[in-house]
Amino acid sequence: MTATTPKATSIPKFCEGIQYFGEALPDFDQYGKQSAIEKGQTAISDTQNATAIYQTLLYADALRYLTLQITGSKASGHPGGFASQAEAYAALVMLGYKNIITEVGHHAPGFYSAMFLDRSLEDMGIITVEQLRERYREKHGLLGHLSGMIPGILAPAGPLGQGQHFAMAAAYLHQDKLFPFTVGDGGLGEPYIISSMAHFNTAFPKITNFLPVLVWNGYSQEHHSMVSLKTNEEMINYWRGNGFEEVILVNAKDFDDQNQPGEYVDSTEFSFEKRLEFTSSVIEGVDRAAKSALGGKLTVFIIKQLKGAGVHATGSKSHNLYPKDTLDAPHMVEALKKRALPVEAWELVRTNCDRAGGGPAGKTAVTEFELQLSELGELPLQEFEVGGEAKVSTTAMGVLVGKVGQADKNFLVTNADGNAASGIGNINQALKIIHPTTDDTYNQAPQGQVYEPLSEDACAGLAAGLCLMGGRSLWCSYESFAINGLPIWQTVTQAMAELRRSTPSTITLFTAGALEQGRNGWTHQRPEIEAYFASMMRNGNIFPLFPTDANSIQACYEWALTTKNKGIVITASKSPLPILTTFEQTRQALKDGAIVLQETTGNKQVVFAVIGDMMLKPVYEAAELLQQQRIGVKIVSIINPRRLYRPHDVAWDACSQADGDFLDDAKFTEMFDGDALIGVTGGAAAMLEPVMLRSNCQRDTFAWKRGETTSSAGELMAFNGLTAEALKERAINLIG
Repeated sequence: MTATTPKATSIPKFCEGIQYFGEALPDFDQYGKQSAIEKGQTAISDTQNATAIYQTLLYADALRYLTLQITGSKASGHPGGFASQAEAYAALVMLGYKNIITEVGHHAPGFYSAMFLDRSLEDMGIITVEQLRERYREKHGLLGHLSGMIPGILAPAGPLGQGQHFAMAAAYLHQDKLFPFTVGDGGLGEPYIISSMAHFNTAFPKITNFLPVLVWNGYSQEHHSMVSLKTNEEMINYWRGNGFEEVILVNAKDFDDQNQPGEYVDSTEFSFEKRLEFTSSVIEGVDRAAKSALGGKLTVFIIKQLKGAGVHATGSKSHNLYPKDTLDAPHMVEALKKRALPVEAWELVRTNCDRAGGGPAGKTAVTEFELQLSELGELPLQEFEVGGEAKVSTTAMGVLVGKVGQADKNFLVTNADGNAASGIGNINQALKIIHPTTDDTYNQAPQGQVYEPLSEDACAGLAAGLCLMGGRSLWCSYESFAINGLPIWQTVTQAMAELRRSTPSTITLFTAGALEQGRNGWTHQRPEIEAYFASMMRNGNIFPLFPTDANSIQACYEWALTTKNKGIVITASKSPLPILTTFEQTRQALKDGAIVLQETTGNKQVVFAVIGDMMLKPVYEAAELLQQQRIGVKIVSIINPRRLYRPHDVAWDACSQADGDFLDDAKFTEMFDGDALIGVTGGAAAMLEPVMLRSNCQRDTFAWKRGETTSSAGELMAFNGLTAEALKERAINLIG
């Protein structure tokens, strides 16, 4: 196909910036007279209609052209993977499905091209291809990997192995809609993808309205994919062996009339007739897969086509652009001219994309609307007497969680290691573990609300995904194991910080801290995870909470349920501990960051700034020793450390649901000033940073060092130097 430059007056405004236009296409006069999606319709009416097939192919080529041109405009980005499945994406849209997610962040430029063609990006002021090029991979524009801030994009995509969680969460909340998601064969090596879908299907066998679209192109980022040598039969059996009832594979090689070598071929090299046959087969396959998934069968659609089909290179060489891949480089010019469409074809594609699915994805996708949530009513708070009987914090919170689940039937609790082991077996009693085997002894029932895959990634993924999609959830974990689920939780919280809508905060409960796990040894003693959250606090929407006791944890959860677009981490012990605070004290601490638990006078004053509930025991003992020497002590329990930063320390004002509340200097001085300040935590010292940054006292920190097998929490504290005697001695040294 040769390329031409039409007169400027004949180019629609949205096409401004397209460098090359093609000459008339074969049979365009016959199949390009009017849109395949008629006015007032949301999809093609007949999958075998020649006009519909023809225009789906035009759409696939338009996606390829834009993907290559916008990445070429910055000589940066990833065109190859999306290009190899352009026919599948085009078929989904032409069939009216626009709630499309991806597991592959490298498909971003293709998704942006689709959002441009259906006018979604007009909400960002992107009207022309020139503007699309200018704002690609730029601040306040179209970031290199997908984000939920882009109109029409349902979920972020960055690390591999995450997209299925978003698709399953959306399918759970919207069971009448289809949620296709593209997954690359390079990413298929991530173990979580298939296992998480298998567990979800076991727990929710009737929820099958998510559709993985495997892009089987033979290559990953820098080499052949690990599944590139599988035969078609082996690939089909792989999915069937993992519970997929319907496996639909369309192989481009079956239509090749150019004798291309190898198992993976480029359909854009076929004759035009064979290209149409291949596109027709993809439309038929996608239609069948969509109906199967919506009809109650776990289904996968597989498109097998060479990576980079129709762009500047093939195989892994097509994955990424480099500085040499500019728009004036000969190989880029040649590739763009080869895919160039005539102006009339662009107009036809734009009309179909605009009409498909009932309008732009930016106006119709489920994530463009706030989900209607059930009213929770009054929580069954129980305020225990200060100084009374010791109580288990997690159990007290479990009562509230049960009430939330009973009021909101979409609410799910996820836990990989068992709620009962964390002192929250009452959640299982109230909501039941989702299990195909009904057993009252173990609180199991098929219609439960406690989701228990043996994977923290699957737990975090579904829980965080539900919140991103507008629902409520709670992810519970042992602190020592939660690190395995944090990548997707971090992805979601970052996305929440930039969403254009409000959504319930994603809440976690991490229990069985290191100090409780003496006999289990270092495998269960990993409070270093708190350093992860300490760093994330600077994002602006991350709030680690450390309730002091069973009253405090109830007030913390009560507050968390009222918040939007935050990531809230509640860390608490599962051991019975003294009641030291009232509800009102914690509510105040949620605003101020901390609460003074005890204050005595003396010749000089030492301030203990304490994070964690169990750590208060040696601190109180140290205070008693110091008081015997007429040294005054103030014990401050830090419950919400994010409030203790200074405003300029945190990117709070860049968050869509901005929270700019910080403790002012006067109150900080009033709470933490003394002759010496000692920060104490049974976790990572980094969590004490907000206090150490602002204090002008003589100061020091006592924190976790590493794990060991011990017979008691006290022995483990001693191994880490967290003893009353050590605290006392350091306090005396600091005050001179």
